[in-house]
Amino acid sequence: MSMRANDRSGERVVVGISGGVDSSVAAWLLKQQGYEVVGLFMKNWEDDDDDEHCSTREDWIAAASAADVLGIDIEAVNFAAEYRERVFAEFLREYSAGRTPNPDVLCNAEIKFKAFLDHAMALGAGRIATGHYARVRAAVRSGEHGREHPRFELLRGVDPAKDQSYFLHRLTQAQLARTIFPLGELHKRQVREIARSIGLPNAQRKDSTGICFIGERPFREFLGRYLPTHPGPIVTPEGRTIGRHDGLAFHTIGQRKGLGIGGTRGGSGEPWFVARKDPVRNELVVVQGHDHPMLRSSRLQAIDAHWIAGVPPDDDGCLAARTRYRQADAGCALSVLPDSSFELRFAEPQWAVTPGQSAVVYRGDACLGGGVIERAG
Repeated sequence: MSMRANDRSGERVVVGISGGVDSSVAAWLLKQQGYEVVGLFMKNWEDDDDDEHCSTREDWIAAASAADVLGIDIEAVNFAAEYRERVFAEFLREYSAGRTPNPDVLCNAEIKFKAFLDHAMALGAGRIATGHYARVRAAVRSGEHGREHPRFELLRGVDPAKDQSYFLHRLTQAQLARTIFPLGELHKRQVREIARSIGLPNAQRKDSTGICFIGERPFREFLGRYLPTHPGPIVTPEGRTIGRHDGLAFHTIGQRKGLGIGGTRGGSGEPWFVARKDPVRNELVVVQGHDHPMLRSSRLQAIDAHWIAGVPPDDDGCLAARTRYRQADAGCALSVLPDSSFELRFAEPQWAVTPGQSAVVYRGDACLGGGVIERAG
């Protein structure tokens, strides 16, 4: 199966190979296009390499085996110190403050497209590539005195079930200029088919579903190793205490399981959901029913805004946003505020908008950027 559409005359590209099928197929596609492909395996976590849930050794073996079949060199590089400083420390700070961060967003911005990119450039690469399902489109914009300047847009992957542009919304123009996403035009089933056809040993390997450094381990147990418990009451909106929690950090808005109040009777008899955290009283406020009004928000304010074009987008009435990864686009109006913040107002109230998560803005297939949700209402 040949996909040599554009011969790149040996331009060196360093591909982040994780051991999964996506990054391995990405490397093969680039090699077919004439690039000189070098694999780079990133080790980002060291605390418990021997733990049953930490698969670094298994991943490395899978990555090296795939590289052998592909006929490319592969290097292992340790970014664990950078990860702990730039990603994990922020992760713990956010949870300690009662918010629910998305470390995969920060990992992409700080490790996979910063530390990795710097390392690849030191290896003499012209560009880097990953197995993300997203696309980069080069465009041209007019500047002063009629000069034209290149501009790069981040687009969704064509497979709606696998599109990962949400996690990439903090990438810069400089990063996108040096990045290739070979899988952006493919569906996952096509990637599996390619892997089988070329005999990759990881063709049927299960996709990773855990947070980047936590893997498949029980999340609450993991978090408890780094954050102290701070017990408090679980209350209804009316103030009735119906249980106890171990700490607000261990819960998130919209959470249903793990509250320990499943058998508690209430007026509607429906399941309980976390609707709010009150850090002043150390109370976890819960409501009954998935569609309770307290779980719906018509607007949000986000901080630490990042816009891929370098400037905020104009609100032309065609904007939409996501407040979590697995969510349909929601039509919205954007207001840019001072101090790198913005407000989104939704045409339809959104479910379980969670402080600490990312609000990501789109216009059609183009991911425009986003910010960290500070509050919703």
